[in-house]
Order: sequence, then structure tokens, then C-alpha cells
Amino acid sequence: MRLLPLLCLLALPLAAAQAAAQPIRISSPDGAVLVTVAVTAQGQPTYAVHYRQAELLRPSKLGLQLASADLTQGLKLTKADKQTAVADDYQLATDKRANCHYRANRRVLHFAGKAGAPQLSVVFQVSNDGVAFQYVLEGSSLDVQRIANEATTFHLPASAKGWLHPHAKAQTGFANTQPSYEEYYQRGIAAGTPSTLGQGWSFPALFEVNGHWVLLTEAGIGRSYCGSHLAHAAPDVEYSVAFPQPPEKTTPEAALLPESHLPWRTPWRVLVVGNSLAPIVESTLTTDVSPPAQTSALPDAPGKASWSWVLLGDQNTTYDVQRRFIDYAASMGWHYCLVDALWDKQIGYDKMQELAQYARSKNVGLLVWYNSNGHWNEAPQTPTNVLFEPESRRKEFARLKQMGVAGVKIDFFGGDGQSFMNYYQDLLTDAAQAGLLVNFHGATLPRGWNRTYPNLMTMEAVRGFEFLTFDQANTDQEATHCATLPFTRNAVGPMDFTPMAFSEIRGKQRRTSNAFELALSVLFQSGIQHYAEVPEGMAAQPAYVQEFVKKLPPRWADVKLMDGYPGQYAVLARQTPGGAWYVAGINATDSPKTIQVDLGKLGLQGGTLITDGATNRSFSTRPVAGRTVSVTLPAQGGFVVQP
Repeated sequence: MRLLPLLCLLALPLAAAQAAAQPIRISSPDGAVLVTVAVTAQGQPTYAVHYRQAELLRPSKLGLQLASADLTQGLKLTKADKQTAVADDYQLATDKRANCHYRANRRVLHFAGKAGAPQLSVVFQVSNDGVAFQYVLEGSSLDVQRIANEATTFHLPASAKGWLHPHAKAQTGFANTQPSYEEYYQRGIAAGTPSTLGQGWSFPALFEVNGHWVLLTEAGIGRSYCGSHLAHAAPDVEYSVAFPQPPEKTTPEAALLPESHLPWRTPWRVLVVGNSLAPIVESTLTTDVSPPAQTSALPDAPGKASWSWVLLGDQNTTYDVQRRFIDYAASMGWHYCLVDALWDKQIGYDKMQELAQYARSKNVGLLVWYNSNGHWNEAPQTPTNVLFEPESRRKEFARLKQMGVAGVKIDFFGGDGQSFMNYYQDLLTDAAQAGLLVNFHGATLPRGWNRTYPNLMTMEAVRGFEFLTFDQANTDQEATHCATLPFTRNAVGPMDFTPMAFSEIRGKQRRTSNAFELALSVLFQSGIQHYAEVPEGMAAQPAYVQEFVKKLPPRWADVKLMDGYPGQYAVLARQTPGGAWYVAGINATDSPKTIQVDLGKLGLQGGTLITDGATNRSFSTRPVAGRTVSVTLPAQGGFVVQP
């Protein structure tokens, strides 16, 4: 009998250990999304994600490998903070939704490793549309800490299918300008398939998982981290995080991999999830978890722009042609005209000031092109070697502002190393101080920066319309590419695809119909939308098409996915700031497709339909009434419905 109390005492540590070993749970406000965190016998933290009963991620790894300490194993969970609610309401002028309302449940888990090592915490925020988590490193060391590797993985079920963008090899492509996120998505491939270029897969990465959808990306990158992507190998469909390649830094001495003093917060790993594609298209999770702006938003900055280069080339960056494109923008009611590369040689600063003043007299803002530098790329286009050094950059920006220029397009960046992440943000900061808008081309992803830096209007990071002018193989793939982008690249931030051309492309045969091209003006979102069409091509279209383009709002207030499947077709609705809804759809297949559009979802009982005419270069229009509209699209055709 005396043994019983002793046995009870011996059982207490065992019971405590068993209790400590129970997985930690973090759920979304509606209870649909559930994250469970556990620690393996080797001290490796893991997390798993479910959507109701569906498994979206199998147990996946967490942890950081520092140069000075291994925080991937041998860890103990020392504390799990209570779950708390997160609420954040904010406005965006340059993205898919004007008024954003973020609601999530937050839980911070604290881990300890070997004595003297920095303390590792993982912050989870789980919303109804996804999961975001980041690492926090704390400690007393005053030394610079360096991360050699991030242990984070995304362990998908074996049956998953992916829509994945191959990550390019550094210092390849035109004039050594890769990686710049300008490949075609591989569509519906078996998850775990090795990348076609040998460098893994870029964010965002879309997966169909157990009848549900998952979009993987990252957000909130500050100055102390590099951009990342998914690694080349994914054994057992477990994708790991890959850091940039060695050439991806601004100078030989500059930082490539993450380094910082403590305390240190890493970027957010983001999973947008849902039982349909609607959350993928409609979510604002990448900006929800990004730092808010420190300067005032620019609500009047978004707009539309004319642009000569894509169809007319370098040789037409001349004073007379650009003046004509300013007149074109004014006649269409567009806010901007973009003057592309070689303006410094073919127009000159003095005449550019004249152009800027002329544009302002027409209520048009002038945007001008720059090479990001020159020593990390071999692109001959100028101006170059002006923006990298802070003193030169600030002097140039001040000069542009004095000339009356509204903004800059900066091209041909060199990768995702930490030093490049700093350079992007230096450019945004100095441009904001000078009162200039920014558009990055040949560049990385927005990653939520358009919330943090309101003067960032858009970024390319896509194989855009210009590629259609390079060779027929690109032209042939336009339709399926465009039907993939609303679910992938454009789902994570403004995208400067530069859509909509009714004119023929010199030496190429465009496969898409003119109605398909018109639909892209609504389907794609960009803070400044640069249209490919030239004045003569626009003037040749029916008056009702021209009026449709003129009346498009400079920015959108909301978005809804009406229907679609990546690479096959897409139907989106976008709301104006005044509350009206525009609907646009494209058929990317080689066969006719009938689409039922439920206007009742938008509170509509009709509108005006513009779609394909008798040929793929003509239009037709008619009023439509009732809750549901049936539209039969020809192969690679499109439509819009305007209020």
C-alpha cells in the first residue's frame, strides 16, 4: 500500500511529458483552417495544415540553420502563448481590393536549443483564407547573425497537382538579366516533378490538393532577408525553401543570404487555401501580413497608360512619336504615357522636360524608363549606371521631379539576394521622397511591398505581352498563359503584363481574338495598367469598344472569381470605386466554350455584353437581361459585360 503514492509521484513527470507532447493547435476564426504543430523525437518542430477534413499539408519541417547554431533539431517547446485575435483594416490603391479587412488567430510558439544559441519562436496567423507564419530570433548576442539555410518545407499529399513557374538560372537570358520571373507555368503537373530549368520553382506556386487549392508564396520581406523560392528536388512531394544563387547580389562583397542583428523577424511564409479557387484569386493575404506604409497612400496615382515600345520598338522612342502617344492618352482619358528606353539618347533631357510639360497640359503624367544599373546585366539600353549609387540616384530623382516627370520604370534587376532586396527598397524610399511613382520590370515579385510603399504602382515578374513580339512560339501560347495568371502571378500583387492589342504583331500571327484582348483590360490588375494598343489600332475599333476602354476606372475596389480553371478559362468580376461591376472572361482552349455567368451574385440584372463577332478580329454587342447570361466563346475568344 505504501508504494501507491510513490508510483503516483513517478507518474507525474510522464504525464507532464505526454501533455507537453500533445500537438499545438491554431485555427482560423471560422474553424475551417487548422494548423497543428508538434516536435519530433529528434527535436524537429513540424506543422501540418487541414481544411476541415481535408489534409492540405502533411507534417512539414520548421527551423533555421544559422552559421552559429542549428535551430532545426534538438529543440524543445518551452512555451505556447495563448491564441489571440488579429484584426487589421487598411486601404490599398494599387491592388485587387481597396478596403481590406484581415481577421486571423495568432499564436506564438517558443523553442529553446543549446545553451547560448538564439531563441527561436514561430509566429502563426491563421485566417479563413490561409496560413502565414514567420520566425523570430532573440538573444543577447551583439554579433551579426547569418542564416545559411531555412529548414521550412511544404509536405504535400502525394496526389497533388501543381501549376508551377520554373525558376531561372542566374545570369542567363537576354543580356544576363535572369532570374526575372518570366517563364511559362507548367500546368497541372504531378507535384514533386523536378523543375525544367534545374533551379526549382518560383513563388507563387499553385497546387490542387484533395479537391482543395493551396497557393504558396512569401510576403513582408524587409531589408534583412533574401527572396526565396521552392527547391529543385521535392522527394515524397516535400518542397523545401531555396535561397538565391551566388550571382544574385549587387556587388561581389554585398550580402546574398540573410544576415542581421538580433532581434530578427523573417518574412512570412504564406499559404492561401480554400475549397475552391475563389480564395486564391480574391485573397489579400500577402498584403495583410506585410508592414503598413509609413507614408500616406496615393489614391489618385493608379491609372491607365499609353506606351509605344511594345508594338513600335526602340526606334520610336522619339520626341514626335511620344508627343503623339501623349495625345492618345489624353483622348482616352488615361492618366499616363510611358516613354521607354533610350529616351536620354534619342530625345534628351531638355526635350523630355518639354514633353513632360506638354503632357501635364493635357492632364497626362509622364513616366520614364531606366536600366537598374549595368554591372550585373549587359543590357545596352540607357539610361544606365545612374540609379545604384545613392547620391547619383537622389540627384537624378530630384532632376526628374523638377522636369515634371511623374514616375519611373526601372528594369533589368539581377536577382533575389539580400542586397537586391535592399536596393529595391532604397529605390522606393528615395523615389517616394522625390514624389515619384515606381514600376519595376525584369524584377522579382511584389511580395506585399505595394502596401508598405504606396508609390509602388506595379511590377512585371511575368512573361508579359512583349514576349509575343519576339517569336511565334510565344504568340502561340498567349491564351493558356493568360488563363493561368489570374490564379497564380496576379493573385499575389499588381502585375504589369501590358495587355490588350487589337493590332497585328509585325511578323507574327496572334491567335487570340480581339474580344479576348479586350477582356484582359479587366481580367488583369495593375496599379498602372500599360496598354499595348497604339492610336491607329484603337481608332480602328468600333465606337462602343473605344468607349468601353475610356470608361474603365483607374483602379478597382473589389474582385470576385465567377468561374474558371487555370490554363483553360477564367471569368472575373471587378468592382469600381462607385460600386459598379465589370465582368470579363476568356476561353483559352482550342474549342468553343459556353459559359454561364451568374450576374445575380453581383446584385446585377443585366448589362451590355461585348464579345466576338463574325471573325476573331471583329466584335459584337448586345444588351443582356436577367440574373444569368449565357455566352458561347469561340476558341481563344473573350467577352466583357459592362454596367
